Amino acid sequence: MKLEVRNLKVSVGSKRVLQGVDLVIRPGEIHALMGPNGSGKSTLALALAGHPGYSVSGRILLGQRNLSSLSPEKRFRAGLFLAFQYPVGIEGVSLFNLIKTAKKGTAAMDVLAGLNEAMPRVGLEESFLRRTVNLDLSGGEKKRSEVLQALALRPKFAIFDEIDSGLDVDALKMIAASIRFLAEAGTGVLIITHYQRILRYLNPNYVHVLIDGRIAATGGEELAEKLEKDGYKSFK
Repeated sequence: MKLEVRNLKVSVGSKRVLQGVDLVIRPGEIHALMGPNGSGKSTLALALAGHPGYSVSGRILLGQRNLSSLSPEKRFRAGLFLAFQYPVGIEGVSLFNLIKTAKKGTAAMDVLAGLNEAMPRVGLEESFLRRTVNLDLSGGEKKRSEVLQALALRPKFAIFDEIDSGLDVDALKMIAASIRFLAEAGTGVLIITHYQRILRYLNPNYVHVLIDGRIAATGGEELAEKLEKDGYKSFK
């Protein structure tokens, strides 16, 4: 089963942001998406997750299943997970209850056991599960929380939108190791980032450059190194 994006075009309001994106991610692969501000990286992530305010054409396939017309909830149930660039708070809902609800049909004790196994990977303690989702948390805690949710839910494909922003070196290494763990267990990963630093720990299979709503180049880690050195001017 693979996640396949075919000729994806996305408009936000009257503005066309994505001009026809093609992308294939296979189980266990790590793909990095890089690009300047305004190139459409987060728009792609939100379109894949089913943002209701976007006008979308093209196809989003998970295996043989076309996700293009499905709600965000049904896309999640099909196996697609998005860690937000700016995670929103949910008043009155603890992190544990959020994950327990997402793991519908799993006994609470089994959910807790899985979380107790996963939390050390992201540097969190069990008391964190009682805190309200993304309220009164530091930026780093929000990022750890997003990755913990992915570890607990084990999606078929996971999108991490700028998961490395605002992290110190120790947290960055821990987050990268957790994402690698997911990939090694079979989750296909798309990580959106501005910087090469997290890629040094992830060793992505592919690096894509998104410019003006189109994938302008695809390569290996050497492409990220070129971007770090020369910027995006050679792709414009």
